[in-house]
Amino acid sequence: MVDKSFPQTANVISERSAVGLSVKNLIAIISAVGIGVWSYFGLTQRITELETAKQLMEADLKKAVEFSIKWPRGELGSLPADSEQFMLIEYMSKQVEKIQKELDESRHNAVNIQRLQTDMEKAIENIEKLKDKVRQNGSN
Repeated sequence: MVDKSFPQTANVISERSAVGLSVKNLIAIISAVGIGVWSYFGLTQRITELETAKQLMEADLKKAVEFSIKWPRGELGSLPADSEQFMLIEYMSKQVEKIQKELDESRHNAVNIQRLQTDMEKAIENIEKLKDKVRQNGSN
């Protein structure tokens, strides 16, 4: 017995099968498939760009964190400008030491000069006394 509620039709598709489809609908289907493919590849490209940007930012962030931890500790060395400044500071400290030494010597020289002045004044007085005595002895 054959069930008559569903008709038994054999749909056979072969090379000679014909499809009754208008050109308008065919162009719409091809356009929809083209737009779908274009959208898919556009989204795939955008996702790839975002993932790449995320990986680059993570790498930069790791480097920045490492730098912010190691730089203050001095584990990463110093900048060329810092090295130059340290050399200048060292040079200037040596100059200050030399100036300080000269200043200290000048202080001692000032004391010596004062002592010599007083000694010279005494010597001049003694010379004058001797001259006076010689004059007194010569006139007698």
